[in-house]
Amino acid sequence: MQGLRMKLFQKFSLNQTIRQCTYCTSKVFDMGQPTASSHPDLLSEGEITPGITADEYITRRKRLLDLLPEKSLAIIASAPVKMMTDVVPYTFRQDADYLYLTGCQQPGGIAVLSHESGLCMFMPESDPQDVTWQGQIAGVDVALDTFKADKAFPMSKMREVLQNMIRRSSKVYHNRNTALSAYKDLEPFRKASISGKVKDLSAFTHELRWIKSPSELKLMRESASIACQALLQTMLFSKTSPHEAMLAAKVEYECRMRGAQRMAFNPVVGGGPNASVIHYSRNDQKIKDGDLVLMDIGCELHGYLSDLTRTWPTSGHFTPAQEELYDLILETNKECIKLCKPGISIREIHHSSVQMLCKGLAEIGILQHKSDVQNYSKLNPTAIGHYLGMDVHDSSAISTDCLLKPGVVITIEPGIYLPSSFDVPDRYKGIGIRIEDEVLITETGYEVLTGSMPKEVQHIKSLLNDMSTPRG
Repeated sequence: MQGLRMKLFQKFSLNQTIRQCTYCTSKVFDMGQPTASSHPDLLSEGEITPGITADEYITRRKRLLDLLPEKSLAIIASAPVKMMTDVVPYTFRQDADYLYLTGCQQPGGIAVLSHESGLCMFMPESDPQDVTWQGQIAGVDVALDTFKADKAFPMSKMREVLQNMIRRSSKVYHNRNTALSAYKDLEPFRKASISGKVKDLSAFTHELRWIKSPSELKLMRESASIACQALLQTMLFSKTSPHEAMLAAKVEYECRMRGAQRMAFNPVVGGGPNASVIHYSRNDQKIKDGDLVLMDIGCELHGYLSDLTRTWPTSGHFTPAQEELYDLILETNKECIKLCKPGISIREIHHSSVQMLCKGLAEIGILQHKSDVQNYSKLNPTAIGHYLGMDVHDSSAISTDCLLKPGVVITIEPGIYLPSSFDVPDRYKGIGIRIEDEVLITETGYEVLTGSMPKEVQHIKSLLNDMSTPRG
């Protein structure tokens, strides 16, 4: 009797499960990107992209219109699909301005913003063959219902509609990085361009993107946390697998396993002399015992990036020369972070870093004197940092002379890169060291978003020697 009850219960539970699954799947509409109904683990109701609501996207567009002159028009095209071969595309990444204003993550669209019409979106048209190969795409209905466009048309109507909008406008702003011949070849656009009425939109969009909202900062903190956890695991892994390629694979695996969609850029994994190549990308050599490895990595979480660098000896032990240089870079990193606050500029912080490093390098005999900026620039041609957000070098239209404000995120990344060919004592040749952190400017000063990632010499030694599996 007990066995019969169990069989009936199991049959009832199976039927219930089938009915529930059938009910759920019949209600989910595939609109070409995640939604609250298709991906409830990623999005809450009211969000267009994870963490960003429809209301916030509408507010962004209103703020852009407030910056644009009366009777002007802004044209923002989505990023193009880039092909690896004739039929194989690279992984698509949306243009930051287009994503920032619309929330649309697919290629093939054009957004137009004006005081007269609000947001008008031109959407790609669904082709049965394309759907078979690539899946559903968001069309006109999705533009109106999900992206909250005021008007929407298929791309086939773009010429007819956009020409009239351009004719009625006094100035035309567009995203030059993703400009399309589809609208650039329109006669009204060509006439406006010849008469000097066409301008770059980035001066306005980058100003908006420069200061992050609370919801953006939440995503940036999460992105930084993922990158720190991934790099920490990679640092421990390096003791037993000192290969550049393995470390690159490990950090990407750890980032993706924690929810990142992709890496922010190809990881820099420079062992020994390769660390003196600032944007080293080959990642194809074994790291020799006794050499340092420099890893510059970042990941992307729902459109927002992280960026940090750590340098350490995979053996777990610094040589005296390595530790001497490392201490100088670390001290410069910490002192420059202390300078971060509202009212100072990246350029001012950079000048302070140059003074600190020149003085330190002169004291240990790498530079002849502390004012030898010319030779210093050969050993470190980079700036102390850059803005960070939806792009690695975010809001590039904003000058580094601009005074920092609360809500701006920057990097602080002092470094020294000593190629083997440079005339320095042999013990320093072939060493490259960078220590990079993400810093949020707050009302009272700063918050280090990558502060959980160790950088003190003793902490690194302890991690590698006490918590790692011994090599071999």
